[in-house]
Amino acid sequence: MRLLATGLAALALGSPASYLQGRQQAGGGFAEPGQEPTPGLTAWAAIGLRAAGVDARDAHAYLVAHEGGLENATDVELAAIAEQVTGGVSPALAARARAAAAAPPTLNAAAWGILALRQLGDAAPPAAVRLLIAHQDRSGGWSWSAGSAPDSNDTAAAIQALCTAGVGGAPVARGLAYLRRRETRDGGFELTAGRGSDAQSTAWAVQAFRAAGVAPPPAALRYLARLRRPDGSYRYSARYAVTPVWVTAQVLASARPLPLRLTAPG
Repeated sequence: MRLLATGLAALALGSPASYLQGRQQAGGGFAEPGQEPTPGLTAWAAIGLRAAGVDARDAHAYLVAHEGGLENATDVELAAIAEQVTGGVSPALAARARAAAAAPPTLNAAAWGILALRQLGDAAPPAAVRLLIAHQDRSGGWSWSAGSAPDSNDTAAAIQALCTAGVGGAPVARGLAYLRRRETRDGGFELTAGRGSDAQSTAWAVQAFRAAGVAPPPAALRYLARLRRPDGSYRYSARYAVTPVWVTAQVLASARPLPLRLTAPG
């Protein structure tokens, strides 16, 4: 009877992919409940859906139509990945992504520049790779920009970037060790020490372990499972249920590391 009850409870849960698809608006953009679509959220929703092997429908058209609103290097690089996995990046956005990756203004932009160019099929930009290696913190982590304190999210992005650039060894091992120190007693990962675990930091860490060919900590996967809500969305943390579209998209994206190796939409 217990097995039957567990099975019925699982069937009652909504699909995270279906939840995301339900947040797609007319025109293809994605929006949080009660808000308007944005290119950044749409890019994340598209990446999450494609990581799950699911069609993002009209997201590509929306992203192409809103390229003019992308202001910083990281936004350009994220959108380039999303366009590429949903129908192919536009020549104009590809050129902007390549220019940003060639001279990244921040460590975060360096990581995303590598991931974007590798998603486009280009070689990893040497300047971005050198920048990440040169600015790894003594703790093993990476920060958003040089001189700032490291955090788990930027560390996870840097690990994925270095792995796809063919860099292994000590930088990746030290990065993973930093991430392990951000795992909390509940199995989740926190952004910085003492902040407490959250779904997005945990998803980033899971994705980084997978990029490095290391099995994610089982407790982290159990932590994410506990945050899943009946409608298929994920809570930000045990205490807060905010930005469910963004959170759910990043949890879905953690199923596979960046750059995505595409499968046919299901």
